[in-house]
Amino acid sequence: MPQVQLIPASAEGALDAAEEAVDLLLDTGRAPGDILVLTTGDPHPWAAHELSFGEESYWAQHDARDDVFYADAAQIQRAAGRPVVVFAANGGSIEAAAGTLPVALARAGALLIVCGDAQQINSMLGAGV
Repeated sequence: MPQVQLIPASAEGALDAAEEAVDLLLDTGRAPGDILVLTTGDPHPWAAHELSFGEESYWAQHDARDDVFYADAAQIQRAAGRPVVVFAANGGSIEAAAGTLPVALARAGALLIVCGDAQQINSMLGAGV
């Protein structure tokens, strides 16, 4: 079972908190290809930009595992597991987030970092794990 780390943040601040978590992981020697970032609300700007070139090139980057990969939590079934999954609860429905959080936990090899409302996350993890 991966270690779970909670970073309390508002829905508006969850993406920034996830970015800081990724920076810290990279600064401490984690390989970029080890990290998957999932968002529940608006897509990460990188994902939105890359998807503008089409799904095929976007998922090719996922498969190459050269870099941090950003995906919508709704795409979690398609996203392969990585040693570290950063889950940004940055909006969207609580039901959708609650449904994808256990899958994110299953995808995380060593560490799941969840950025979001601590009370909501704890109740989701309590229900889902």
